[in-house]
Amino acid sequence: MHENPPARRRSRSRREQRRRRRARRRRMTWAVTSVVILIGGFTTYAITESDSGESSSPAQAKAGGAPANPPEPLPSPTPTQKPFDLEPALAPVTALFGDNRMSVAMLDVESGAMATYGHDAFDTASIVKVDILATLLLQAQDQGRRLSTEERAQSAAMIQKSDNDSTSALWTQIGSAPGLDAANERLGLSQTQGGEGTAWGITQTTAEDQIRLLQSVFGDKSPLSEASRAYIQDLMRHVVGSQAWGVSAAADSGTTALKNGWLKRTQTKKWDVNSIGRIEHEGRVYLMAVLLNGCSTQEVGISIVEQATRASATAFARELREKSTT
Repeated sequence: MHENPPARRRSRSRREQRRRRRARRRRMTWAVTSVVILIGGFTTYAITESDSGESSSPAQAKAGGAPANPPEPLPSPTPTQKPFDLEPALAPVTALFGDNRMSVAMLDVESGAMATYGHDAFDTASIVKVDILATLLLQAQDQGRRLSTEERAQSAAMIQKSDNDSTSALWTQIGSAPGLDAANERLGLSQTQGGEGTAWGITQTTAEDQIRLLQSVFGDKSPLSEASRAYIQDLMRHVVGSQAWGVSAAADSGTTALKNGWLKRTQTKKWDVNSIGRIEHEGRVYLMAVLLNGCSTQEVGISIVEQATRASATAFARELREKSTT
């Protein structure tokens, strides 16, 4: 039996309405209002993780300068060729590990070649602050607005000084873990999960996912607008001097843009120490992430991260040179 034409039209109309409602829901920005409660381990984290100091330079880029409905290209793709194995180069470093675990990922921006070591998930500690800011800017773009004066102040303190109070305020504003996870789907991060409740520092991620985040911040193919990318880049180039360690150890020219994270776990008393950023090494530009946990002290963690950074950059640069001459 066939439906009469008016019935078919009503059926098509209902299907079209449902399709439009689903599309609107996919575009919705998470907006969650909650009370930030510091409990147990997070209180310890807020004490041990924070640092202070003055920024070497104020951020100049305008934040959130994007139209209400900006074009949204696909996130920068992860290279499909087999990554260069960093394990042999890192053997002298991993021999010192003890109970430590580490993962490293590097991307050569020009060729798209990758180098990796390890694929486990790690606590982000404060490197998640770049992801939080990217989420905030993406939401602001969706709303067709710029960041407010307060949001800009909080964002600068969060990235340049690693201020935890500012981070907690912005974490609540973006919708906590659901807001972060929704933005990460658009940014191409498939192995990152926001921390529960107010514990943004125990967001789980991988080194390769952090490269995808850095691609969205420093690459052209990104859901983030040019103004949003420039804003994050500028803040990452002007972190306080006491926090300019980590991936910068392998940089020998140009300006390093980075964000570091360090977290003493309440139960184990061991430290997570992480570093992500953009460096220039021997005339090439790299995006790099080093994630480490199980350290006896923060200082030991920083030393291992920097040793791993230098060894990885040296080995990867040598591999790229050899490939270019064959």
